[in-house]
Amino acid sequence: MTGKIVRIRRRAVIATLQNPKEKIWGVLLAVTPEGIWVHGIELSSFDEWSREVARQEESPIGMSTMFFPMHRVERIVIDESAGTALSLAEQFRLRVGQDLFEWVDWKAIESYLEWG
Repeated sequence: MTGKIVRIRRRAVIATLQNPKEKIWGVLLAVTPEGIWVHGIELSSFDEWSREVARQEESPIGMSTMFFPMHRVERIVIDESAGTALSLAEQFRLRVGQDLFEWVDWKAIESYLEWG
C-alpha cells in the first residue's frame, strides 16, 4: 500500500459500491488513497448469516476481509441506530448476544494486513 493509511476501528459501516453495484456491511478497517479495507459481508446476506451465527450453526456465509479500489466506492455510511431503527451492529448484538467488535477475530485480521 502506498500513501497515507487512515485506520478506523470500531466502526460498522455500509459501503455502497459500483461496477458492479453491491452493498457491503461490516467493519471499516482502513481507508487509503487506493481504496478501502472492510471486514464484512454482503448486506443482502446479513439477516440469514446473523441468525446462523446466533444458532451457532455452520454457515457457507461468513465475513471476509476485502479490499475495494476507490473508483468502486460510491459512499460509506456509518451503521448507527436512528430513532427506533436499530443499527445492524446492534441487531447483531441482540441476536448473537455478543458485541460485533468482541466477536470479530482481530488477530486473524491483523495477520492479513500490514500497517505502515
